[in-house]
Amino acid sequence: MKVPFRLTLVAFAATLLCACAGTHELTSTQPAVQKEMTPEQEYMAYVERIARRRGIDVTWVNPPNLPAKASK
Repeated sequence: MKVPFRLTLVAFAATLLCACAGTHELTSTQPAVQKEMTPEQEYMAYVERIARRRGIDVTWVNPPNLPAKASK
């Protein structure tokens, strides 16, 4: 009777620890104040997000300069 209870307790504790560890990156990268991003910043964030999913570390040597839209 004690073994199934201990096993359940350990599994529950492991689940809680995994849940806490999974949210660390999301909360630490969010800025305190949301500001509007320029198109260049949005593009850089998009590329970095994809690279992070693939396990690639991105270092921007020459940040992108998107062409300005022609005014109508």
